[in-house]
Amino acid sequence: MSKPTALHAVHHAAGAHFTDFADWQMPLRYGSELSEHRAVRTAAGLFDLSHMGEIEVVGPHAAALLDHALVGDISALAVAKARYTMICNEDGGILDDLIVYRLAGERYMVVANASNAAVVLDALRQRACGFDAEVQDRCDDWSLIAVQGPSSSTILGGLTDADLGALRYYAIQEASVAGRPVRLARTGYTGEDGFEIFCDPADAVGIWEALSEAGAPHGLVPAGLACRDSLRLEAGMPLYGNELRADLTPYEAGLGRVVKLEKPGDFVGRAALEERVDHEITRVRVGLRPDGRRAPRSGYTVLDPASGSPVGFVTSGAPSPTLGHPIAMAYVDTALSEPGTRLLVDVRGQQVAADVVSLPFYSRPR
Repeated sequence: MSKPTALHAVHHAAGAHFTDFADWQMPLRYGSELSEHRAVRTAAGLFDLSHMGEIEVVGPHAAALLDHALVGDISALAVAKARYTMICNEDGGILDDLIVYRLAGERYMVVANASNAAVVLDALRQRACGFDAEVQDRCDDWSLIAVQGPSSSTILGGLTDADLGALRYYAIQEASVAGRPVRLARTGYTGEDGFEIFCDPADAVGIWEALSEAGAPHGLVPAGLACRDSLRLEAGMPLYGNELRADLTPYEAGLGRVVKLEKPGDFVGRAALEERVDHEITRVRVGLRPDGRRAPRSGYTVLDPASGSPVGFVTSGAPSPTLGHPIAMAYVDTALSEPGTRLLVDVRGQQVAADVVSLPFYSRPR
């Protein structure tokens, strides 16, 4: 049976429609996902992300363990900073994409996707052999609330003792929000400025209600998983199970920058990833801008217009509320991956023309 988050009663009172996701009961939408999406782009949205998995790695060899277990150079990460990285298998396939926060000299917090938290925990524990470090399951110890959007700093500023102007992107600090102790990070998954608040589950309702009250004059609305998906798609952000899978490497995903082959020592998947660098990548992730109003969906086949033969597959697709037309991400043959290339997508038996475009589809004004 799926688990409710500490905020379940609050969501229910707000009229949320729930969905089962990774063994959690999560709010899918509260009313109109289109309205929620637009609120995040123009004002702010409030998200319950308590389904995400928190794992702590602690001890004298914590950095060395993470350097061995992950593809990133984690030992180079400064205290109070965060890094986007991945954990791969021996073949270089992606087991999950992660954010790693360095909380102190010998303490790290690894945040995994909800569906992969157990996989990541098990892999880190297996890879910890020989390292003086402890891998701790902290998934049930934290609730995670995110406020995202251009008004997020204004809304949060009156409720926290943190200097939000000094809290840079991909940084974290101990702070208080609405009088409760939290870990406050300037991170998110929407393409907008925003903050993620790790708090004790017992404090989640109080923090949520304080943010809701403070945000109401600024257009803040509660937002569910449906609009989070359309927001991340517009921002060109990959989703595990769609753009990221165990049969794909970071290089095919267009995220080879997270693989630090120059770091000293061995890491899981290094040999396979080095070999992949030395050989031509045959398929890559691209953006697609379809003609017309029909959005390609995950699993639809991409075709070569010249031959009609399959050359790829769609991983995510939807109408873009911000741009006003359909968008999609897909894997296609490298030879057909240049922006401006004209392709076809089989949309339920109808061949729809689509142009390859650069990612992301949307970038927030700076």
